[in-house]
Amino acid sequence: MAVTGSASTTAYEPLLQAITERLDWRLAAAWEPATIDGHALACVACFTGGDAALAAFARSTRTTVLRSGEGLPGRVFATGAAEWLPDAAGDDRLPRRADAAAAGLHAAVAFPVRSERGIVGVVELFGAHRREPDAELLATLDLLGALLGQLVERRRAERDSRAADERHRATQQAALDCIVTMDAAGRVVEFNPAAERTFGHVSADAVGRDMADLIVPPELREPHRQGLRRYLADHQPRLLDRRIEIEAQRADGERFPVELTITRIDVGGAILFTGHVRDISERRRAEAELRDSRARIVEAADLARRRIERDLHDGAQQQLVSLAVSLRLAQRRLDAGEGAAARELLDEADATLASALAELRELARGIHPAILTEGGLGPAVNGLVRRSTIAATLTAVPDARFAPAVEAAAYFLVAEGLTNAARHAAGAGHIAVEIAEREAILIVEVRDDGAGGANPEGGGLRGLADRLAVLGGTLAVTSPPGGGTILRGEIPCAS
Repeated sequence: MAVTGSASTTAYEPLLQAITERLDWRLAAAWEPATIDGHALACVACFTGGDAALAAFARSTRTTVLRSGEGLPGRVFATGAAEWLPDAAGDDRLPRRADAAAAGLHAAVAFPVRSERGIVGVVELFGAHRREPDAELLATLDLLGALLGQLVERRRAERDSRAADERHRATQQAALDCIVTMDAAGRVVEFNPAAERTFGHVSADAVGRDMADLIVPPELREPHRQGLRRYLADHQPRLLDRRIEIEAQRADGERFPVELTITRIDVGGAILFTGHVRDISERRRAEAELRDSRARIVEAADLARRRIERDLHDGAQQQLVSLAVSLRLAQRRLDAGEGAAARELLDEADATLASALAELRELARGIHPAILTEGGLGPAVNGLVRRSTIAATLTAVPDARFAPAVEAAAYFLVAEGLTNAARHAAGAGHIAVEIAEREAILIVEVRDDGAGGANPEGGGLRGLADRLAVLGGTLAVTSPPGGGTILRGEIPCAS
């Protein structure tokens, strides 16, 4: 295994591997508090992908203890904010910078792992080359930190619950596992308290009964008896002293998986067989949950990255395109000696730039544009219409608020429609935007009177279709040559 760490921290393993493999980082490490007061951090898991060149740096990482505020993980743990170093090997604040340089590691980023209790850990990444900060990636990592925090807390709660149960059982009985002993005839001679609780039989009733009839599922009883007879005949062990997993049956007929080890005991010439039986239902459920959680973490990372990509393309990028159009128009006015008109366009461009920068800051944190979050569709879409470089009218928009994802999809559909008209709708003189709610469906239409011929498979429109599809919605593009273009989105919006 290329991931190292204690069994209690295996929740980090799928995320560390997914980040290094999918986001092009060479090494990923997870840090958690090494002391109760949280004043020191220690590495609990480290993934290198089996790269031998990173072995020395991985060993240094695993054996390093950092004070809160020390090194990259310590600073992120202390501040609660992600930090990006374009070239960690040249940062004299890092205790492991020499080891990083020797391993050929340069770019480094660390982000906090958050839960309801606050910052519970830090994930640190190293890359092979110098790498400038990436706002989109930081937003994705911030989301992963929240998701991982939930998983770590759930694992901690499960461990605490199991530990409490085990302490209770240890207090009440000497043996934690079921101990069932039978004689050479297959009759039960010992049935301990753990077995009573596990199988639902009282020891006094179990002793003397055929063990196969007592706890073995019906279709396995005859193979059990045949195996016992075969061993008594040739004394060739096939299952003795081996740990196997098999199904058992409780008194009420419920079947469940167990881990079983059978040992032969000779007492006074009599042959006895003692089975140590452990119910592994919880372990099986935990294994299944771990597999599911790994898939969910990878899926969540991919979805978050794609959503942020769409937000950047459909939102702020469209405003920047609109800004470029305004600047070109202003240049033409200046060339024509129309100073007043050019100034007006430059003022609009200045406002558009400020809005785009504000939206980029919001999108970098993985949330909706501020005006959309605070005011809803009306103010947000009105802002888009006012900034349109082609005369545009908002004919209708509901006053009601909708789910954030629904509002974002409608907002970006309008933004894409306005921008496409400005860039591609030759001869367009007017754009009409209409948003209405009908039977729990939010209908968004953007119509222009341009030359038509829009390509519904273009990158922007395809991204919009994907966004709506995630919400169960659809996007239709009607754009006959010479007949203008209509974008119509239908988004389920039931509360």
